Amino acid sequence: MTMTIHVDIVSAEKEIFSGLAEMVFAPAEMGEVGISPRHAQLITRLNPGEVRVKTSEGEYPFYVSGGLLEVQPHVVTVLADTAIRAKDIDEAAALEAKARAEEALADKTGKIDYARAQAELAQAVMQLRTLDRFRKRGS
Repeated sequence: MTMTIHVDIVSAEKEIFSGLAEMVFAPAEMGEVGISPRHAQLITRLNPGEVRVKTSEGEYPFYVSGGLLEVQPHVVTVLADTAIRAKDIDEAAALEAKARAEEALADKTGKIDYARAQAELAQAVMQLRTLDRFRKRGS
């Protein structure tokens, strides 16, 4: 029998996922981490990117805009401002956000907040990358 760990992925709006997993992969601040059952306790910030939950039925990808990852021996909690199932990502909106951010970064008049534009660009790119990986997996 395969060991499992309980996983909760929660956004500011609602719970996105709650269930048992064999493994969880997340974009931690210092690099991607893999969490298996009985993992050492851990709290870390998350970068915008893809959280993957591997269950006995398959692997489920989610986009998170950042947030916190808390690991207990039998529970993993992802707290994110925004969390979206990969299949629910609005590709047109992500492409539009990417184009807006790139346009803002190209503006050399100094009338924009470069840090904000870079963050928006990173989020749009990670949403598109998560959606692309989802499609390639055939999930």
